[in-house]
Amino acid sequence: MITSRSNSQVKNVRRLLSDRRFRYAEEAFVVEGTRWMRELAGASIRPRALYVTAAWSNGPEGRTLIAQLGVEPVPVTDEVMAAMSDTETAPGALAIVAMEPRPWPAAPSLLVILDAVANPGNMGTILRAASAAGADGVLLGPGCVDPYNPKVVRGSMGAILRLPVRSATWPDIGELTVGMDVWLAVARDGIDYTVVDWRRPSAILIGGEAHGAGTNAERAATGRVTIPMRDATESLNAALAAGILLFEAARQRATGTR
Repeated sequence: MITSRSNSQVKNVRRLLSDRRFRYAEEAFVVEGTRWMRELAGASIRPRALYVTAAWSNGPEGRTLIAQLGVEPVPVTDEVMAAMSDTETAPGALAIVAMEPRPWPAAPSLLVILDAVANPGNMGTILRAASAAGADGVLLGPGCVDPYNPKVVRGSMGAILRLPVRSATWPDIGELTVGMDVWLAVARDGIDYTVVDWRRPSAILIGGEAHGAGTNAERAATGRVTIPMRDATESLNAALAAGILLFEAARQRATGTR
């Protein structure tokens, strides 16, 4: 059992949580909590390391999940788990998982493109919405937060395991969206999002929270789409806007009508 917060494994976990370069050098990231252990087990993903408290590992679900994950857990004290965790309330289980991005689809019909989306909560929510709405993948343009940032991982609710996510330059994005309608979400003066034919191969382009879409994003867009708003609302949160557009696309595709 690990009882010291200065243990090398504890330091390794903390560095994976806080240091982007270290995450990519190790090609690994951290997930926390029972829900994430269920996600790993459901996806038949064996973590590189599994750290558990006595209370969690001795519980009925904990025992079941340990067996499903197929890795010998490392017991830690409650204090050590709190030191390892990135959350306010420490979980009973924490795992190190290898970065194994899903392969990029050969012929995507619905993509999300993010331009300098730097807020981890927004990024995580967008990944979650993209997965739920059936998007084929998410392209991260320059300036986006790391998708393996712990706050993004938590917010994605497992979507980071299920959804192809790829960092790309703007020339890359241009090549990957050939033949697609690229709709830039704007607060005003775009086409009403319910009028757009989302049944066509489409990409939804969402600009950053602070300054909106940059010049390269504007150039990449083939059209501009707006979600009509009442009163004096200036704009919608990036994640909320992405979710509305994604589920309108999903609705049209499911019903076959606009």
